[in-house]
Amino acid sequence: MTFFVENEINKDFGFDHERLIKTVCEKTFSEEQAPVDQLSVSVTITDSEGIRELNNQFRGIDSATDVLSFPNLDYVEPSDFDIPDEKKALYTDPDTGEIVMGEIVLNADRVFSQAEEYGHSPKREMAFLVVHSCLHLCGYDHMTDEEEKVMFSKQDKILNELGILRNGSE
Repeated sequence: MTFFVENEINKDFGFDHERLIKTVCEKTFSEEQAPVDQLSVSVTITDSEGIRELNNQFRGIDSATDVLSFPNLDYVEPSDFDIPDEKKALYTDPDTGEIVMGEIVLNADRVFSQAEEYGHSPKREMAFLVVHSCLHLCGYDHMTDEEEKVMFSKQDKILNELGILRNGSE
């Protein structure tokens, strides 16, 4: 798996955020039976103003959010990684042949504020936002109650298996 992390604001999280992001991405994609060794994903870390600008530009919502997901693949069913030949050029990196999953944009300000609000560590909050975003990259959404139930169940399972729990233990 090729993994790119850009910390635009050079924020120090007090833990190895790149290792955490990579571990959570690999676990999520593995749980979704994606070909992990044939994937690439990009993660950008920004602040509230940076994510507000992106949210406004791409979603028409002029406010900050905690995380944005920009999936590269179109799915008939979530986590269907059987890419038809006619779409391979759209979904794969021509140099590596890897499936380009998309981009995750994390709001560092919200990592800290939401950790405090929910009573857990910034590490747990970042892991939650990353698994949530990776599931979006796999085609999951939470627009209906049923979709939310499926997606949130998967998030909880992955975080629990990684030992990253709401009570702050990790």
